[in-house]
Amino acid sequence: MRVKRGTTKKRKHKKILKEAKGYAHAKSKRYRNAKNQVEKSWQYSTRDRKNKKREMRRLWITRINAACTKEGISYSKFIHGLKKEGIAVNRKVLQQIAVKDSDSFARIAAISKKAV
Repeated sequence: MRVKRGTTKKRKHKKILKEAKGYAHAKSKRYRNAKNQVEKSWQYSTRDRKNKKREMRRLWITRINAACTKEGISYSKFIHGLKKEGIAVNRKVLQQIAVKDSDSFARIAAISKKAV
């Protein structure tokens, strides 16, 4: 007796078409086009999860650099000074301090300046 794949195939197609909802034109309507686009979308999402981390770090560094410039010290000297002093604060926290509490950042920058 042969195996008929009707329900399995239908379920598989529905799953892909549901995933492709919102895509333009045939990419959301036709199975073959939808499957190709969904697979490509999965590739993009995997890649962009990595890129998101890079982009966020770049943003933090930019914000810290802007705050450092206000305090009259370059970003690289600021980071070097922190390392010399043994202050282990990551860039995410530093940028939060720089944006929300500029007085505290000014004190940290002064410590860093003294170390350099």
